[in-house]
Amino acid sequence: MEPDLFTAAAEERLAKDPSASPLAVRMRPRTLDEVVGQQHLLKPGSPLRRLVGEGAGGPAGASSVILWGPPGIGKTTLAYVVSQATQKRFVELSAITAGVKEVRAVIEGAKRAAGGYGKDTVLFLDEIHRFSKAQQDSLLPAVENRWVTLIAATTENPYFSIISPLLSRSLLLTLEPLTDGDLSALMRRALTEDRGLDGAVTLPTDAEAHLLRIAGGDARRALTALEAAAGSAISKGEGEITLQTVEEAVDRAAVRYDKDGDQHYDVASALIKSIRGSDVDAALHYLARMIDAGEDPRFIARRLMISASEDIGLADPTALQLAVAAAQAVAMIGFPEAALTLSHATIALALAPKSNTATTAIGAALADVRAGLAGTVPPHLRDGHYKGAAKLGHAQGYVYPHDVPGAIAAQQYAPDEIHGKRYYEPTRYGAEARYADVVDKVRERLRGGS
Repeated sequence: MEPDLFTAAAEERLAKDPSASPLAVRMRPRTLDEVVGQQHLLKPGSPLRRLVGEGAGGPAGASSVILWGPPGIGKTTLAYVVSQATQKRFVELSAITAGVKEVRAVIEGAKRAAGGYGKDTVLFLDEIHRFSKAQQDSLLPAVENRWVTLIAATTENPYFSIISPLLSRSLLLTLEPLTDGDLSALMRRALTEDRGLDGAVTLPTDAEAHLLRIAGGDARRALTALEAAAGSAISKGEGEITLQTVEEAVDRAAVRYDKDGDQHYDVASALIKSIRGSDVDAALHYLARMIDAGEDPRFIARRLMISASEDIGLADPTALQLAVAAAQAVAMIGFPEAALTLSHATIALALAPKSNTATTAIGAALADVRAGLAGTVPPHLRDGHYKGAAKLGHAQGYVYPHDVPGAIAAQQYAPDEIHGKRYYEPTRYGAEARYADVVDKVRERLRGGS
């Protein structure tokens, strides 16, 4: 038996008793015109329109489609609509639970359906990024021979998570997050249509606003929360979903953050960039999202330590000490108390003066080394502690800085190839101003000036 096959019998049962399915399933669009959001994909003549046979040119040439976007914005819905519009069988697999065996079973079923009934198959593969390279390879014959129309969904960047042969044979469609306007239109439709709540309750503005906040751009979450709130109102004999009813029915909003996917890196990046930009409130927001999603506190602490050197550096030399102390504390105490330590460090780093001179200085030095400007160590700086070193001239003529006034000896330290190069250019931000006052004088003394 093929897994998750939407059969005619199942559709008939749903038509007879639509209330048996969740509201999010009942409100699934039946045509592209019913899809909310994604207008960049739904314009006349767009690849998606051509895929279902609309417009000039008929169906698009690609036999595989990859839908990339965050959860709850309609990837499964679009796949289902395509199958309905093209009158094809629709088979759904999840890469979380399926493997090569299940994929092969679907492909064999598709061949039988095409040969025996003249019915083509749409295979919707959710979470394709969870398939290994070998598992993704198993899809290639079916795609190349057009045994199935593959529609794969992923929440992760396909250029990193999908093999090149499959990617090159696919039409990549990037889905955008749904706006509050999109979700509002969807909930209003669910309230009034007979396959939805059929006018059983109304939704005032304040309750709708709270549902939108809870949804966070996720259509499935919006409809699930609406259904819970409507059920609560109806059970109490009320014809209106009040704000209090919504709050009672929906305990809290799940923050959209996948600590194993793109969001892991995107939110971490936003945290560091907010600290770099000195926006303490934005930094705390992203920190809260990471904490609430159960991110490893040690990962957050490591990012803060990097930020202390990369973006603050010598403008506040104590920033790194604070970040290291925070990382040690986090490792010892863990959550939930570690949230306080991470907040402490984040606020301090965001409000610290900023300098990236430590970053640019080592970057410039590394660039020269990698370009071949290494050079030999000047003889007077070489190790002179082993027998025979003096005969080689090693350490001869070295001036011990502590033997001269000011402890700065006028002698050459760098190899000839980079002698006189300046990698460190201090700012006058925060504590680094004192380095700016000193560095030119030191360089002059090293050259033999007074």
